[in-house]
Amino acid sequence: MAGTNSERQLLAEGPAIILVEPQMGENIGMVARAMANFGLAELRLVNPRDGWPNEKAQATASKADHVIEATKVYDTLEQAIADLNFVYATTARSRDNYKPVRSPVFAAQTLRTRFRAGEATGILFGRERWGLTNEEVALADEIVTFPVNPAFASLNIAQAVLLMSYEWMKSGMEDLEAVPFQAIEQRPSTKEQLFGLFDQLEAALDSRNYFHPPSKKPKMVDNLRAVLSRRAFTEQEISVLRGVISSLDRFSRNTPRKGGSTRSGKEAPTDDSADQ
Repeated sequence: MAGTNSERQLLAEGPAIILVEPQMGENIGMVARAMANFGLAELRLVNPRDGWPNEKAQATASKADHVIEATKVYDTLEQAIADLNFVYATTARSRDNYKPVRSPVFAAQTLRTRFRAGEATGILFGRERWGLTNEEVALADEIVTFPVNPAFASLNIAQAVLLMSYEWMKSGMEDLEAVPFQAIEQRPSTKEQLFGLFDQLEAALDSRNYFHPPSKKPKMVDNLRAVLSRRAFTEQEISVLRGVISSLDRFSRNTPRKGGSTRSGKEAPTDDSADQ
């Protein structure tokens, strides 16, 4: 599968993700995939509607087998969180209680700190249709809510898990601007290479009477050079552009490279002179 690499370290740590009475196996599978994407591995289910194991969950997990295979099932929420030291409850709506309400960033940092201290933590997610009850939220230590459109605040359960999993991953990064791979390093072009591009392009345009009327040629050349020098080209980019110009010089629309077609759609004649 694209993006997976069995030869690299598999992250599998952090808070338990607890789904309360999930209804659809597909959603459980997508939750497992979101967890695996960002290094979480412990999935707990409270009274899943369609039972467990679930073939649809396995199919939609997209190779997050280590999450699916280690999933634990409980009859009640109290049983599912009994061994945890600290628990967050996710909700999109205001609750009638006095629990602190945190942002995902704050919550992830808190979970990371407690994880490093050796505490067992978890995050509660409610049912697809109506989330968590007030009684279930009351079992958590704090609430975490997402900054979403107030007029459209409902999140798919897998989306909610993905957001928290992403924040968990970020909380462990030393550099938030770090990326897993870089663009191929290229050397910047020299001015001599850029001047060569100018000369080649201007000669190609001149042969096609582009600079018309002749009295405007100096200004047109200045404008053309200004466009091409607005950014610093790399050597590879200069090479690509000069290759394009060379091709335009060697082959016209009516007599393209062998195997091409003309503007009329007919195959061009195979004349060896076209390559000379």
